[in-house]
Amino acid sequence: MTGESAVAEPSDSNQWKTLDKDLNRISQIEYATSYVARPLIGPGIALAFMVIAGLAAAVLFGTYPNNMIVVAAAVFGAYMALNIGANDVANNMGPAVGANALTMSGAIIIAAICESAGALLAGGDVVSTISKGIIDPSGMEEIRVFTWAMMAALISAALWVNLATKVGAPVSTTHSVVGGVMGAGIAAAGFTAVNWPTMGAIAASWVISPVLGGVIAAAFLALIKNRIIYQDDKIAAARKWVPILVAIMAGTFAAYLALKGLKRIVKIDLETALLIGLALGVVTYFTTRPMIRRQSEGMENRNKSLKALFGLPLVLSAALLSFAHGANDVANAVGPLAAIVHANEFGAFAGKVAIPMWVMVIGAFGISFGLFLFGPKLIRMVGSQITKLNPMRAYCVALSAAITVIVASWLGLPVSSTHIAVGGVFGVGFFREWHMERRLRNNSANQGKPKSIPAEERRRRKLVRRSHFMTIVAAWIVTVPAAAAMSAVIFLLLNTLIS
Repeated sequence: MTGESAVAEPSDSNQWKTLDKDLNRISQIEYATSYVARPLIGPGIALAFMVIAGLAAAVLFGTYPNNMIVVAAAVFGAYMALNIGANDVANNMGPAVGANALTMSGAIIIAAICESAGALLAGGDVVSTISKGIIDPSGMEEIRVFTWAMMAALISAALWVNLATKVGAPVSTTHSVVGGVMGAGIAAAGFTAVNWPTMGAIAASWVISPVLGGVIAAAFLALIKNRIIYQDDKIAAARKWVPILVAIMAGTFAAYLALKGLKRIVKIDLETALLIGLALGVVTYFTTRPMIRRQSEGMENRNKSLKALFGLPLVLSAALLSFAHGANDVANAVGPLAAIVHANEFGAFAGKVAIPMWVMVIGAFGISFGLFLFGPKLIRMVGSQITKLNPMRAYCVALSAAITVIVASWLGLPVSSTHIAVGGVFGVGFFREWHMERRLRNNSANQGKPKSIPAEERRRRKLVRRSHFMTIVAAWIVTVPAAAAMSAVIFLLLNTLIS
């Protein structure tokens, strides 16, 4: 008995060791499986949302003819909304995150709420289905041709924005839709169907939007540097100028929202919007002045103290930009979907149609899901990878975005919020480069040294990453033609295969 137990003990020990090894292998397999599956969670949730959108369309359109076309359009409309959240919304939140005024999770929550609220509460109830008159719908003889043209525009715009997000380039979703509509229109009715003067104005906005946004952002940064940062008593200067800057922000956003974000509730012209902005700006100035004085008490006379004074205004400006974006741009993005729904419901197409609430819901929730699942990549790009931002620089970017939209509306120019916001980031970065080089020259001159800066030293001190600059500009240039080419091919395929 003793011998038998002595022989059995090693065997039991070996069995336990083998079991431990097997369990360890299983746990490693489970860990590897979870690691591999993690990147699939986002696409899985996105696919589920697209399926739910299609099911909702099937329920709502079950009694109408051609309901499967509307179901397919709803799926692609949800796909487009997801891509808007992943790409376009980053431009509003990127500067605030890059300046450390908001955490990534805080920015996503605020943007999701404000974008959805803007789309559902103040989104346009009537939208131009042909995206600001790009093509003449009378050139399309049949409802089927018009439907496939809008479907092709929706698919191509979504695919292009998805590709741009993948390579890390913030592009305009509105321009993507414009390109998609133009390409499908040319494929369906020829080049004469395109309103080329309107396309010329949009092409001009590719240059005007970012340049104007950059110039305005740089001008405000120059003001802050000269009047606050480089003053001997920074806190006293901040007490004087920060209430003025906050009042300018409040007045600008009041005019911006009155002009672009409240059109569903009431139609307001530019002059009335400016008066509203002026009134609210004055009220904000007298309200903010004592608050800034109390907040600045006991602060040290250094730049870090100034950043704290700009933190809350920056967060508010980012939230307001998101609300206005949801009200203005989401309707344009779901325009082709609204056109398909209207054409198949009433058997006719029109230049402008009402957007059904369920279509706006798809747009609102789609951008929230897209932002949550895929938005951080572009938020980091805009906020920290182009140039280094702090609350003051990011505040200039947000303020320039609202002012540029108002100026462009006054001039009658179609602009992209994406181009304006990213242009503001570029403007701040290039101004910092110019200003730093100017100070180096002045210091060299004062010390009796040569004024010229060696080329190698100048390259080393660049504050804007040139690789990102070139990638983004290239993506802007090719957005409309690329979306148009994709849309034309998709339209021809749809028209050939399903006819």
